[in-house]
Amino acid sequence: MPRWPWGGCRTSTITSVAASTAINPALVERFKSALDRLNPDGGKIGLAVSGGPDSMAMLLLAHEAIPSGFEVGTVDHGLRPEAKDECALVVAACEERGVPCEVLTVTIAEGNVQAKAREARYFALDLWAQRRGLAVVATAHHADDQAETLLMRLNRGSGVSGLAGVREYVWPLGHELPVIRPLLRFRRAELDGVIKTAGLTVAQDPSNHDDRFDRVRMRQALSEADWLDPLALSRSASHLAEADEALDSQTNAAVRDHVTRYSDRVECSSPPNRAIALRVIDRIIGWLGGTARGSQVADLLDKLERCEGGNVGGVLVTVEGKWGQAQPPRWVFRPEPPRRTG
Repeated sequence: MPRWPWGGCRTSTITSVAASTAINPALVERFKSALDRLNPDGGKIGLAVSGGPDSMAMLLLAHEAIPSGFEVGTVDHGLRPEAKDECALVVAACEERGVPCEVLTVTIAEGNVQAKAREARYFALDLWAQRRGLAVVATAHHADDQAETLLMRLNRGSGVSGLAGVREYVWPLGHELPVIRPLLRFRRAELDGVIKTAGLTVAQDPSNHDDRFDRVRMRQALSEADWLDPLALSRSASHLAEADEALDSQTNAAVRDHVTRYSDRVECSSPPNRAIALRVIDRIIGWLGGTARGSQVADLLDKLERCEGGNVGGVLVTVEGKWGQAQPPRWVFRPEPPRRTG
């Protein structure tokens, strides 16, 4: 059996639930309202459906809300033998309902397999949606996912961008179409209820119950803390996303006013406040091909404020000038020279 990215073996199980009554019309109306808000032009939507309960519930809600207004793409990463069975579940559910469905097979590049699989999945969905003339791609992230992400990132000391979590509407870098999350105001239990009502066969991932993983432990903690409201936590993440957008706008202005790009370097005068300076530095490091964690950027800014240089993420930074002079100090960023060998 192939090894999953985090080191354990992962085998999905197929679960069928007995049908009861029709899907609650109030849930369908809420879903339709979310689609109207996130896709106001009413273009045809591409649903990303994995075969798991959340995305299969999204398929059922879409079939009730916009029966001829969507198509389905399901991705086979080729990482597990069960993937073909999960794709077959999706295809069967779509065929039963007359929904166009396509299996997208991707090849995963070397490196962090989990991150590369996610990147390949989103690009495959974007290309499929373009080819099919779809307006947006929808994924099945819900309020409980958002709450878990927010609490996990709080526990890691993340900044505003990280705490903003999953966005309802995002246009990924390099993609031609936006991605929407119409279920972010739905609870996991509501989606499970949709599956139970329909009696639909879904794939269950046993790793969702493996408490070696941070998300599983956070999910268990949330379920035991009945005073915590995942919907309220999800709203907080949305507010943080709005704050993040405002900070991004200020960062764009600071880059325009304080940063000069040359062929071999980038120069920057000190931005007006620390929050913006951190973002400007992070952006410059990215321009020069480097990467840095938030804590590394913060440590570098501490040095720059003391008029000391430093290096981080493959970028060398020096300081020209001092405080108290006619012109404030300038920070000069260059790609770090290659290390000598031998």
